[in-house]
Amino acid sequence: MIGPVVGIIANPVSARDIRRVISHAGCLQITDRASIVLRVLAGLAASGVREVVMMPDRSGLRGYLTRAMTRAENAGEARFPELRFLDMKVSGQSADSANAARQMRKMDVAAIIVLGGDGTHRIVVAECGNVPIAGISTGTNNAFPETREPTVTGLAVGLAVTGAVPSAAAFADNKRLEVTINDRHEIALVDVAIVRDRFVGSRAIWKADSFTELFVAFAEPTSIGMSSIVGLLAPVTRSAPYGRRVIFERPETAPFRLCAPIAPGLMQKVGVQRVETIRLHTPMTPAAPAGSLAFDGEREVTFSHEDEVRIILSDAAFRTIDVSACMAHAATKGRFVEADGALSVFNRQLGG
Repeated sequence: MIGPVVGIIANPVSARDIRRVISHAGCLQITDRASIVLRVLAGLAASGVREVVMMPDRSGLRGYLTRAMTRAENAGEARFPELRFLDMKVSGQSADSANAARQMRKMDVAAIIVLGGDGTHRIVVAECGNVPIAGISTGTNNAFPETREPTVTGLAVGLAVTGAVPSAAAFADNKRLEVTINDRHEIALVDVAIVRDRFVGSRAIWKADSFTELFVAFAEPTSIGMSSIVGLLAPVTRSAPYGRRVIFERPETAPFRLCAPIAPGLMQKVGVQRVETIRLHTPMTPAAPAGSLAFDGEREVTFSHEDEVRIILSDAAFRTIDVSACMAHAATKGRFVEADGALSVFNRQLGG
């Protein structure tokens, strides 16, 4: 291995849940996913990463990437790092992302770049341990991964893992919600929703009249999905040492009502009884005696009054690469300028 190795997990089936049918969400074709990965690879190579390991797939993504990189090499364009694929069986299901994250953690990769929505990122975080991740939005609801040009994400990850940007600036600690249902443990990176329906079904949630309660780690006014409700009511940043809890009520009797973007192009009216601030490391239980738990927008498990459900907001639970901070630090230090004494020259020109 030459220098730090970066992992890439590109979920080939992200952005294909039922919300595609009932909303106006876009759909990424395999060529679009390949283009994103190639741009990431170009950014990684430009910032000094020489080796990348990637999750294999059954959708044809590997073939697109191999052909594009071969064409570039034949044309004398050395703009990609060496790319190899994990030796693993793939099923085309979410278990592939979990398996790949476990393997990458054991390989001690320096970082994992994730292509997917909130659900894919949740799966990877659950298995990657202390390996930092960088998210790229390719899902239906993308409240956790920030929307950004993939080339820039690749550049920033390379700057972070090669040490060009100090760890204190390159990496960020993140909150998450820890959920225990009897002996089962789950996590959520953005939100945990309680819905009345006592079945998993299509997993994705979008019917506002079924919402009973919501817990969020962070909620931004620009968010999509369940957390958008809190983002429009009482925003909370990713770094704030607290979260929010919302108790819903039917709109016709609720003291507060608002329309929120539950999915791309899908505005839903919700009624709110009250909003509370939740503190770190403080156990909470759902107010509803029965229903289903949805983690980052996807129903996973049902519960009844016989089950013991506990929800805790934890801090410093996993690490991400702060793309904006990496790029700002590198630009300030003149990392992108090829000239002797470049930074001092520019500072003089700018009057600094």
